[in-house]
Amino acid sequence: MEMTEKPRILVVDDDKMIREGCERILARMGCEVATAPNGEVALRTLEGASFSVVLLDLMMPGIEGFKVLTLIRQFWPDILVIVITGYATIETAIEAMKRGAYGFIPKPFEGDQLRVMVGRAIERKQLKEDVRRMEQERQKTLQDLDAEKSRTRSVVLAMPDGVAVTDPEGVVVLMNPAFLRLLSLEPSRRPGEPISAYLPDAELCRQLLEVSRGRLDDPTQGISYEFSPREEKFLLAHMTPVLSETGECRGAVTVLVDVTHLKALDRIKSAFVAQVSHELRSPLSTIHQQLAVVLNELVAEVPEEQRNILARAKEKTLGLIALIGDLLDLSRIEAGVHLKEPKPIALEELLKGVVDFLFARAKGRQQTLTLELPQEKLPLVDGDPLALESVFGNLITNAINYTQDGGEIRVRAARDGGQIRVAVQDNGIGIEEKHLAKIFERFYRVKNEKTRAITGTGLGLSIVKGIVDGLGGSISVESRPGAGSTFTVSLPPSRSSG
Repeated sequence: MEMTEKPRILVVDDDKMIREGCERILARMGCEVATAPNGEVALRTLEGASFSVVLLDLMMPGIEGFKVLTLIRQFWPDILVIVITGYATIETAIEAMKRGAYGFIPKPFEGDQLRVMVGRAIERKQLKEDVRRMEQERQKTLQDLDAEKSRTRSVVLAMPDGVAVTDPEGVVVLMNPAFLRLLSLEPSRRPGEPISAYLPDAELCRQLLEVSRGRLDDPTQGISYEFSPREEKFLLAHMTPVLSETGECRGAVTVLVDVTHLKALDRIKSAFVAQVSHELRSPLSTIHQQLAVVLNELVAEVPEEQRNILARAKEKTLGLIALIGDLLDLSRIEAGVHLKEPKPIALEELLKGVVDFLFARAKGRQQTLTLELPQEKLPLVDGDPLALESVFGNLITNAINYTQDGGEIRVRAARDGGQIRVAVQDNGIGIEEKHLAKIFERFYRVKNEKTRAITGTGLGLSIVKGIVDGLGGSISVESRPGAGSTFTVSLPPSRSSG
């Protein structure tokens, strides 16, 4: 798809009003729109034309939506599919994403929701095409090096995202108009000054200077930093070192992306999750308590078969309450609540409290739970105590759940160079290598005969990773089936520790 062409959108829905409404909204966005009342017509339409985005209903006569989604991903993998459905559930959304959907919009939806989602899909499609074309250009043998430099400069100047190139001393040597526009600087500003003269955020300038000088653990990787140059304006800066053929750092490239609209969507989503979770948690807690009363106080009057049913219902309500709690935790992480007021924390005392709290649970399964601390006092770490308790509570609880009765769980804390490392090690069932790269994804759970009876939401490790990443740390895992697992959290020391 060339940039000069109109984006082509296919709307697939058995509801004529939905098709016509989407067509009107998308046409006003400058899109060329085609419609199909069912899956069969949609597939025939796709065979005869090139489309960028497909809006796909799941519940239709004939071929059902998930089957259409699968066929699109198989035969037209470059098309981005946005699922629209009136049967919106968490399970449906997860299944759609697993099958390759780009986005998910529950019915009924507002025109703004449709415009935002489709607009982002079109931007992503165009960006992928730009990257593909630029990669093709890069592969070509250029006869005139000066012409290539001029072409690259023209591309940089024309990019919609802000771009600035700095030398090893942090002096700006190249920037495009979008960079000045995003920072509300005068269009007449020229390169040649230190980056601090253009960027209002001191921490961003410090990090960029480090990148420009090649002071990264892995110089081939960049870093990202989010900041707000003014009220209600949010930018994401991604800084990447510029390396010579010998690996020497020659400076850095900084790309600024406006994420203000994404922040607004995140606030709406977080408010929605919090409201729905609050409305669900109270009645579920009441149901759980009432089931407990029936099972504990009326046990003699309830037949055994019915007691089993009630016990299962009690277990399921507890699982739903846990899921709601995890969703609220994720909402707070995405909103940055756990980082708003970090304070220095003594990790030894925090770990002792978590281990003491979970000791009875481990003892109930005849497991050994031990905490090993270094003789020398560990440096403080910056963070929210409740967030860090959630991190280590999740990891130790997982170790208890996935370790057989009579097993051993060890929590070890130590200083390793410039980091504080906490390892949670067990000798439980372990994790197959094929799962290790995915276990930190939301809702991902390892399912096999040994884990089928273990309840969980699949959100615990994603919550842990979100908190640890937000604190500037990292988490890793080593595991072998039948030999147990070791999760290691690395955190930077508090700035107040010197």
